Amino acid sequence: MPHVKVFRKGLSMKPNNPDLNPGPTSKKPVELVIQGGTAVTMVPGQPPITDARILIGKGRIMEIGPSAEIPMPHGFPIETVDAQNAIILPGLVNAHAHTAMTLFRGFADDLPLSKWLFERIFPAEANFLSPETVYWGALLGCVEMITSGTTCLADGYFFEDQTVRAVHESGLRALLAQGIIDFPAPGIPDPKENTRMGQDFMEKWHHFSDRITPGLFCHSPITCCERTLRRSQEISREYGAPLQIHLSETSMEVVEILKTHGKRPAHYLDHLGLLDSHLIAAHGVHLDETELRCFREKGAGIVHVPESNMKLSSGIAPLEEITAMGLKTGLGTDGCASNNNLDLFGEMDTAAKLAKVSTGRPDAAKAYQVLKMATLGGAAALGLDEETGSLEKGKKADIIVVDLTSPHLCPLFNPVSTLVYSACGSDVKDVVVNGVPLMKERALCYLDQDEIMAKVIEISKKIRL
Repeated sequence: MPHVKVFRKGLSMKPNNPDLNPGPTSKKPVELVIQGGTAVTMVPGQPPITDARILIGKGRIMEIGPSAEIPMPHGFPIETVDAQNAIILPGLVNAHAHTAMTLFRGFADDLPLSKWLFERIFPAEANFLSPETVYWGALLGCVEMITSGTTCLADGYFFEDQTVRAVHESGLRALLAQGIIDFPAPGIPDPKENTRMGQDFMEKWHHFSDRITPGLFCHSPITCCERTLRRSQEISREYGAPLQIHLSETSMEVVEILKTHGKRPAHYLDHLGLLDSHLIAAHGVHLDETELRCFREKGAGIVHVPESNMKLSSGIAPLEEITAMGLKTGLGTDGCASNNNLDLFGEMDTAAKLAKVSTGRPDAAKAYQVLKMATLGGAAALGLDEETGSLEKGKKADIIVVDLTSPHLCPLFNPVSTLVYSACGSDVKDVVVNGVPLMKERALCYLDQDEIMAKVIEISKKIRL
């Protein structure tokens, strides 16, 4: 399979460079038809569509409904996706990831968060991250997400130009944020330059692509000072972009912020003017009821990250309270150093079951609610729900097809329950983003998986502490 080299060696990465390949695009009026199967649209109140047909053109859904009601277009070559014996649904939205951390998968397991972060991950990043390693690590993450049904992601990391490069090449949709922290960091040796470099990142990429939205990611309220937080918010508002942050991930964080600022984390951010509809807060493990009400009043989004929280023993986020208040709630995997995969199907299953066992209620976190978090809810948390997250006429054609021919998916009584409790990322057979097939019948269309894995294996041999 071909490996599309979108950014060739020596090219300027400026968006206006005439030699820059635009990446996977669609041009014909109707260039793709998804035919057959059951469509779970995630449109509120809409039941699944059996024997569905979806017409796609210019990157968007032109028509969707039962095949009997939508004539097959004729007159020019049309690519088709066979969805017989399959479920069609919106592509999954990974609302919190550090994509290039595939480089550290399994590198620092079974450690407390503080030791994991300060004694293993931060030193490894300082010693081994470079533009090249981040590029290849991000490419591997893109392969992993495409092959497990993710079509849109929110990322925050260092050398983020290289993640832009990788995601652009892959064809995925993304909110990509330059990491900001008040310590020397990869690519930012002087912390005094952190927000300036963040602004440079925003300026460089804010008109680059309709698939990629640049942003900023403040590491946390205890690793970013008040000045850094305020300035990051100012820059984000200037460009109309979301601001991402880790929030209330650990009880230690809550204690530290209470001690230093006399307020709980969410109230501290609100005091600084950060808590608004453009804030995306990941984890939220230790938010109390007053903080959740503040989130609701200000319209801020929360991303639930159950597997990472479990692995680092950070705690269990109050998912039932979060969703009962109607907060914008997405689902994320976090990075592969603390999960250790980017499979949102596994994350959905974990999220649903963890909520049930932690509350003692089997009706907690019902299947549809969790599937919504991984689709339309995640898109809303990222500010992208007008474009993606559900299958509707006029929306971007970000679509996946889940094959139902495996034994663990038979029989089919309820497609939503099957997707959450039975399906795996490896059951995804077709992936379309912006109307362009990125994977067909489990074969990647643009990325060379073998080359990318071989390169990351080569890099991993040098990662030692």
